[in-house]
Amino acid sequence: MTDTDSRPPLPDRLSGNPRSPHHVKEIFEHEIGIKFNNKERNDVEEYCISEGWVKVASPKALDRRGQPLLITLKGTVEAFYN
Repeated sequence: MTDTDSRPPLPDRLSGNPRSPHHVKEIFEHEIGIKFNNKERNDVEEYCISEGWVKVASPKALDRRGQPLLITLKGTVEAFYN
């Protein structure tokens, strides 16, 4: 099928926040997955493969704009299309 050919390549750094300069709208039209330390995670807000970190939302803490604070976790990061 041509569905795999029409997917854009996954960047080294990607953010789910539309206000971020690392947000790529075309990638979010497809379902992507993130493996962090060989475990698949569904709560990743931002990742960087080359630097080896992911950012996940804090369960309770909010910033002054009411957005959840992001916690940086370091380890091995893999991004892939589902």
